Amino acid sequence: MTRQTVLIWFRNDLRLHDHEGIHHALGSGAAIAGVYCYDSRQFATTRWGFPKTGALRAKFLQEAVEDLRQQWQALGGQFWMTAGLPEIIIPQLAVQLHATTVYFQREVTQEEVQVEQHLTQALQRQGIPVHRFWGTTLYHPDDLPFAVQDLPDVFTPFRKQIEHQNMAVRPLFPPPSALPPVPPLALTLPTPSPEWFLPEEADPRGVMTFQGGERAGLARLDHYFWQGDHLKAYKATRNGMLGADYSSKFSPWLALGCLSPRWIYQAVKRYERERISNDSTYWLIFELLWRDFFRFVAQKYGDRLFYRSGLRGMQGTGGWDPAQFERWQTGHTGYPLIDANMRELALTGFMSNRGRQNVASFLCKNLGLDWRSGAAWFESSLIDYDVCSNWGNWNYIAGTGNDPRNARYFNILKQAKQYDPQGAYVRHWLPELAPLPTANVHQPWSLTPQEQQRLNVRLGQDYPRPCIELKYPTHRG
Repeated sequence: MTRQTVLIWFRNDLRLHDHEGIHHALGSGAAIAGVYCYDSRQFATTRWGFPKTGALRAKFLQEAVEDLRQQWQALGGQFWMTAGLPEIIIPQLAVQLHATTVYFQREVTQEEVQVEQHLTQALQRQGIPVHRFWGTTLYHPDDLPFAVQDLPDVFTPFRKQIEHQNMAVRPLFPPPSALPPVPPLALTLPTPSPEWFLPEEADPRGVMTFQGGERAGLARLDHYFWQGDHLKAYKATRNGMLGADYSSKFSPWLALGCLSPRWIYQAVKRYERERISNDSTYWLIFELLWRDFFRFVAQKYGDRLFYRSGLRGMQGTGGWDPAQFERWQTGHTGYPLIDANMRELALTGFMSNRGRQNVASFLCKNLGLDWRSGAAWFESSLIDYDVCSNWGNWNYIAGTGNDPRNARYFNILKQAKQYDPQGAYVRHWLPELAPLPTANVHQPWSLTPQEQQRLNVRLGQDYPRPCIELKYPTHRG
């Protein structure tokens, strides 16, 4: 009897631990092959004129895929990396392998679901069934106390129902100790374009060095929880902007599935047993719940997540001014907190959560630009880009999504003084403002011409004038 062969198509599930597809494939006794296909559409140019996947994000992805390939082959399995349109490449590979089934992780958003549908149809024409599994959230959608279409539109009721039900997180799937090989097969598959992975090194001023892949993600968890013992203070430090350990920094590995949210949850529970259980340990799980919420919101609302009018069908949600957008994008707005964060993003692929809220609010509420342009720039730039969290959060800030307060905005100068009171973060990313006294660093134009001359700071040359005058409504967010 010919041994069955399962082909696992990896997407945003680039790990061996807690992987349902691997677990069930091993349980079937089949030979198992793995494949990752770089989707050429993800490397196109956006309508806004920049790459859909920028260089730093592409580098992190490439490292994650390579790490999975190395681990897979070390366990005795066969793993291919290819490029093109997955709905064309994967069925061709499945036929050549004589695969009896193709496994893949379900996604919920427009582009990804369309690829799934076209791939499934192509496989069905070849008589090859598919097996889809869910692996992106802490809680499985089948376990929620409501149908996804009945999901509360505000986070707090969602969280309270989860906690009131005392819902259990499903057990972890164990990582494989070995992988049964497929028969030797010489294949010539399309390879990624070198232009997709131009050499790009993150600026050394970044909060830390982010290395893609499961092993690096697990190492980060070990450092943050066990070696550095930082989890116990997470709630107090999470709004920081400068340094490696003010927050967990798990998001890049979560975004590509290099870390399972359930694995993190179980690590938190172990920490609570062995070290301490407090507001900080609860708050990290609270943040995982936010991630779940945006995933289920995307599943509930579908394409509306990407409409200019957003989830709420709001009208008049921003215009378009290329010059103003470029000032925001490159960090030359004349507002130091905004500029420092935007330069950090461009140079490292990362930005603190506090920074993201402020720069998003500035683009939407102060510049009055189409929020989708900012969401697309984040998609291009962030190494931790997650389609649901990114577009869900931008809807939220723009007032078109799940925020119960319609007029929320961030007072940039107030935020700067609260979260960077000594100006250390601004000076770190805007060295041209380093000589400024703390009282002026967030408002450099408060310096008189004489003070500028004395400090040898050439405002208007080394650092731009404010691109707009800040005006805020009565109700502040």
